Formats: sequence, C-alpha cells, structure tokens
Amino acid sequence: MTNEALLKPEEHVLSTLERDGSRRWLKPKLSEGHYLKRRRLVAWLLIFVFTIIPFLKMNGKPLILLDVPARRFTLFGYTFLPTDTLLLALLLVGTLLSIFLLTALFGRIWCGWACPQTVYMEFVYRPIERLFDGTSGRGGAAKSTRPAWIRFLKYPFYLVISFYLANTFLAYFVGVDTLWQWVRQSPLQHPTPFLVMAVVTLAMMADFCYFREQVCIIMCPYGRFQSVLLDQSSLIVSYDHHRGEPRGKAKKNSEPLPVLGDCVDCGLCVTTCPTGIDIRKGLQMECINCTQCIDACNGVMSKLNRPSGLIRYSNQKRINGEKDSFFRPRVIIYPLILTLIASIFSYIIFNKKSFDAIVIREAGNPFTLVAEGSEADNVAESKLVRNLIRLKLTNRTDRPMAFQVQVVEPVGATIEFREESLALKSAVSDVFHASVIAPQNKFRLGRADLKLVITNEQGERREQEYKLIGPQ
Repeated sequence: MTNEALLKPEEHVLSTLERDGSRRWLKPKLSEGHYLKRRRLVAWLLIFVFTIIPFLKMNGKPLILLDVPARRFTLFGYTFLPTDTLLLALLLVGTLLSIFLLTALFGRIWCGWACPQTVYMEFVYRPIERLFDGTSGRGGAAKSTRPAWIRFLKYPFYLVISFYLANTFLAYFVGVDTLWQWVRQSPLQHPTPFLVMAVVTLAMMADFCYFREQVCIIMCPYGRFQSVLLDQSSLIVSYDHHRGEPRGKAKKNSEPLPVLGDCVDCGLCVTTCPTGIDIRKGLQMECINCTQCIDACNGVMSKLNRPSGLIRYSNQKRINGEKDSFFRPRVIIYPLILTLIASIFSYIIFNKKSFDAIVIREAGNPFTLVAEGSEADNVAESKLVRNLIRLKLTNRTDRPMAFQVQVVEPVGATIEFREESLALKSAVSDVFHASVIAPQNKFRLGRADLKLVITNEQGERREQEYKLIGPQ
C-alpha cells in the first residue's frame, strides 16, 4: 500500500500533537493586557494563601489539617472524625454541586484563574523559563539560541520551587510543627514522610517540566465534563464570528473593507494560547478560559482603531444574537439543593455533642443463661439472661474525657465492663466490652428493650437503645 492511499491526518490531532505523532512543544507568546494583570494579581494572592494556610489556626486548631493516618480532618476549626460519615458526604456533595453551579454561571473560570496547575505553570514556571530562554516579557520561541548551560540553569530553580511546594503540600497533612521537626532531623528518622515529599517533588518536576499543558488536555477530566455542565447561557471565552468573518488583512488606521470582517487573521490568539488551540473554531475541550486570546486580540484591535471585544467573555446565545436569560433551571435547582445541604449540615454541626456513643452486638453466642447467685451458664433453672455488647465511644473534644454508664431499662438489669475505667484521650474513638444481665421475665418473644444513659464529666448525656436477645 502506498502512502498516498493512507488517510492524511488533520493539521493537529491534538493541540500538542504533530501530524507524525511527535510532541508539539508549546511556547506561548505573552500577551499583556487587562485580564493578564488581573490574573497575575489573583495568582499571587492564591500562592500566598496556599502558603499561609498551614500556619493559621481557628479555635486553637489548624485552619486545615488532613491527618489521614489518624483519620481526622480539621477544616476551619472543626475536626471531622471517622464517625462523621454523613457530614463528610454532605460536604463532598456540596462541593461538587458548587462546582456545577460555578461552571454553569461562569464556565471554566476555575481552570483559567484559580487551578494550581494554571497558577504555577503560567505565573511561576513559565516566567522562569522565559528568563533563561531570553524571552522575558514576550514569550514564544527564543529568537537567538542561548548557550545550553544557561537554558539548563532553569531546572535547579524548578527543583527548588518544586521542593518548596512539596513541603507546603505535606504541611496540610502533618502540620507545620511536625514538618519543622522533620526538616531539622535526618531523613533516616522519618523515612516515610521524606519519601512522600521526594515523590511529590519529582511528580511536580515531571508535571511542570514535561507534561505541562497536557495535564489540562489529556489528564484532567474537567474539560470533558463541559458538555453536561455548561449550557448556551454559560459564560465562556467566545469569538464573535458574525463580526470577525470573513477574515482578511488590513493595514493600521485603514478602514475595514466591506467584504471583510474585523479579524485580520494575525494568528496571535493561537500563538498566545497556553494549550495551543484556535478559539475561532468555537468552544473546545482544551480551552481553559485563561483570556490570553482576549488580551492579544484587544491589542490588535486597539492598534487598528477598531472596537475591542472581537474575542470576549460571552456566551453562545449572545454571540448568535439570541435572547439570554440568567434564570434557567440549573441556576435555580443547584442553589436550592445547596441551601438544603447547607441547612442539614449546619443543623448536624450545631447539635453535635462533645462525644458520640454506639452500641454494637459482641461476636459469639447471642445470649447465655445465668443462674441467680451463680456464674454457671446454661442452667435449666436460670432466671437471668446475659448479653455481650460493645460500646463504641468517641471523644470529639481536645481534652481527655471519662464516662459513666447507667441502665434505665429494663428494670433490674445491670451492666459490667471488662475495662477498669471508661476514659478516652482527646479526639479518639475506642471500643469498650461489657455484659448486660437482665431478668428473664423482662423478655417478650425473645426480645427486651435496653436503654443506656452515657454521661461524661461535664454532665452531657447520650441515650442509646438496643435490643437484648433472650429465650423465647
């Protein structure tokens, strides 16, 4: 088969892939403008916030601490324990719905303005690359080839920044105090955290030195969700094809020809795009709404004395001249669901006590018979029934806590714990083993209602109900 018989590929199968399948390395030009200045300010603010959060405290606790080994997650002064499954589920669902709502309203504003991948790639790593490649302030491919050793010097800087980011990232999981102790010690004294830090550092090096924009295009699924998260009224970066087409060249200060649109086909919107797409082809999965094409196009329109906004924040309905409505089903439904979730979440939080208690059946025989005044089991004339249970207590406070347990029902029942004392350290859960002995005449059809009252030192109480099992 000859080469002519094969189907020729498009110019770019992906924006980072050449026709022959090789990697297309992007060197986007830098387009200074209104939006870039704002994004730069937001980026440095976010970098500052990311760095300072591990040092901040609320209610005597870290602002954010994700202690995975201990299964404790502290968010804004509140510690979520493993027993807070419902709260964590509500928090997760609420976060996802918030993303859905923001996307429906503002498109991929997260990707272009706040995503760590974009913030660090465009405002930390690329500026360093442009400094050593000799393209500072303008970007793009270097016009003059610098010595290889100068261009190689950017990698030690990358490594230092990646090391800093890895340690800051680790502080969210271990806390700054523990991290500071590890930094001053030999890695041999804490090999696992050191290995985690090293792996994260290398992962960031691989990301920002090699994968780069491919993380947004190939790895991140968010762009693929656009088809279901966006609608025709969602805010996106749009090219006004009605005004711009057909494209044609024009000189500075010249009047546009009647048959041509405002787009002069300069290609700056493509060469400045960090993901290498042509926004004039419409909404694409690779677009991260970074607005570099807007700044580039507005600069050209300004030089030609034409109105700005050929590429702008808009939506498909406005571009097509259709009536646009802010209120639409998803913009109403999402906030209603979020309000319901926030109400349930707040109610549970404000009604949470300082400890939790759960009664669980012990493994083994469901019950045994005990003769009155004797420890012998399975005696025919037994008048008492023993059930073995486990009482799981969770101390939600930052101080040790002791407990007392009383049997309210059935009358005449007693409870004995295997442990000498019911005490817990701060923010921990533990299981205590007990036997409940109740009169046999309290059982109906092999069941009896058990009601326990658990009280802590501060007088707070929890009531737990349980079904005892006995003879029919």
